Amino acid sequence: MSEASEANKANGGVVRTHLHGIELLSNSRLNKGTAFTEEERTAFGLHGLLPPHIGTLEDQRERRKRVLDGRATPFLKYSNMRDVQDNCETLFYSLIANYTEELLPIVYTPVVGEGCQRFSEIWRRPRGLFVSYTHKDRIEEILADPRFDDVRCIVVSDGERILGLGDQGAGGMGIPIGKMALYTALGGIPPEHCLPILLDVGTDNEERLHDPIYIGWQHKRIRGPEYDAFVEEFVTAVERRWPHILLQWEDFAGVNAAILLKRYRNRLCTFNDDIQGTAAIATGTLLAAVRATGRPLKEQTIAMFGSGSAGIGIGDLLIARMKEEGLTEEKARKRIYCFNRYGLLVEGCEGIRPGQEPLVHKRADVAGWKLAGTGAISLLDVMRNAKVTILLGVSAQTGAFTEEIVREMASHTERPIIFPLSNPTSKSEAKPADLLRWTEGRALVGTGSPFDPVEVNGKLMRISQINNSFIFPGLALGILVSRSTRVSDAMIMASAKALASLSPTLVDPNAPLLPPIADCRKVSVVVAEAVAKQAMADGTAEKMDDESLRESLRAYVWEPVYLPYERIP
Repeated sequence: MSEASEANKANGGVVRTHLHGIELLSNSRLNKGTAFTEEERTAFGLHGLLPPHIGTLEDQRERRKRVLDGRATPFLKYSNMRDVQDNCETLFYSLIANYTEELLPIVYTPVVGEGCQRFSEIWRRPRGLFVSYTHKDRIEEILADPRFDDVRCIVVSDGERILGLGDQGAGGMGIPIGKMALYTALGGIPPEHCLPILLDVGTDNEERLHDPIYIGWQHKRIRGPEYDAFVEEFVTAVERRWPHILLQWEDFAGVNAAILLKRYRNRLCTFNDDIQGTAAIATGTLLAAVRATGRPLKEQTIAMFGSGSAGIGIGDLLIARMKEEGLTEEKARKRIYCFNRYGLLVEGCEGIRPGQEPLVHKRADVAGWKLAGTGAISLLDVMRNAKVTILLGVSAQTGAFTEEIVREMASHTERPIIFPLSNPTSKSEAKPADLLRWTEGRALVGTGSPFDPVEVNGKLMRISQINNSFIFPGLALGILVSRSTRVSDAMIMASAKALASLSPTLVDPNAPLLPPIADCRKVSVVVAEAVAKQAMADGTAEKMDDESLRESLRAYVWEPVYLPYERIP
């Protein structure tokens, strides 16, 4: 049995382990630091290794929070939290649980972006696995370590498309580490069940390639058949090691993201958060927003600025929802106007990629439009001619939603819905304060990155962060508790609807669109229950009645508290 499972195997609320002395203190999953009692210190040989003060988890939280507050920059806070995680996981998760709104942006977006860029500076202790192309013949050996016997879910990235920051190579490991941390912090998934993995296939980032402290493989990215074969070796090895694993793909370049999801989604239990998680959070928040406008989604006209993997995923889920509301697929697609870097996706336009074809409009759809120029059709052109009511940004183009575009939108819809979803904050298509000023406070605004509240008509308005953390921890929790063998589109839709059912706009149409970020853990349980029920309906999980499901969720969810320890002789 692994050391991690010992931490989770509590008989009557007692953890039993054979680890002793410095080995126990060096195990981040089991370490309690100064919270070891006098009796435990005697039993485990800890006298002298610890200072004499015997404290509590609350004492430790206060001490660490004081240190965090003294760090001058968000990145230094991120680095400090990583140190806490590598020293004492229970304390790390207790900090997030008690200061969720403050620390979530530190341990994940937006600060994790800088964490990836500077990952080589702060890497100190192993967390997760680096599976390098140079070790392609040793993948099964790497995965075989008994420490990973309890793993039930993996987040994997190849570091090529980190947020809106591009190729970070091995530094992209910050994303799987961060995602897995939120699996536990917000979903209650036991830490020992989580394994972050970085597939190091090189990098095309010249700065990394010539940086003497870069910790990754300093080689141009492997592509084509070699890349595909390497990923196949990895997936095959994972299947053999953990036949019932949940595998989440994260921050792969757009073309690879879509291909890998399509290739493996019917082979194992897997999803891509950039495609499906982003689609779920965007759709769930839109369902809340359209409810506040009084007009259903099928009557809205949508402009989606950006049509990479995230945009395609959002488009597909919105179309599925419109079909549920009674539209044909053709009519639903006509209500969505998508853009690439060259302009509106319309027949004959430049740069249409595989996967974007279903989003392309016919020339007849725009015949008779009055255009500002003779070239590509711009976002402003679409605003003027299509009378857009919903504007989504997944472009990573800072400031793309200009005052002229937004005022044009606001001139023909009473409550424009505007979601600049790109992150980190530096890549957002617009600032909420500007959007609300340009629309006289009428816009329903949500953002991908955190922003401060905005004063609207003399009142401070909390800006909902449309963050995937409202979705993927609960999605994973529902999958693991139900033991689903696949992740269906219906399960993704179920997560979106579950989130929409928790919107504060159900009580007040002028309220923020989403619950406070501090409520993410509660949200995850609601999402998990909906996902598990859909998995049962899909036939990919064994049936449970509602009470049994709720009891299974309660029993599985891990809480960051210290338990008493007993030593195994």
